[in-house]
Amino acid sequence: MTDKHISIEVVYGTPDKQVLLDVEIKPGATVEQAILASNISQHFAEIDLNIHKVGIWNRSCKLDDIPKDGDRIEIYRPLIADPKEVRRRRAEKAKEEGRANKVTGGRA
Repeated sequence: MTDKHISIEVVYGTPDKQVLLDVEIKPGATVEQAILASNISQHFAEIDLNIHKVGIWNRSCKLDDIPKDGDRIEIYRPLIADPKEVRRRRAEKAKEEGRANKVTGGRA
């Protein structure tokens, strides 16, 4: 009797370093088990699965989800700024500089 495994990838990156690891796991293993099996924490000690969100192929998932053969598990870094707040500040600056209409927000 052979012990069948599935092949997945675990990825994480910072602005300076990116790592993609191929991992063989047993069918039915969770995302969390796959991440732990990859030993990615040897490359990035800052990874904390209680803080970092995870996803499969660019879609958020839970640590107890079950990946399929060929899936890519991604570990996401926390956002350093709220994207909505950044856009709002950029729009306000454009209005102040006269690059945007003060009423509609469109181009001046």
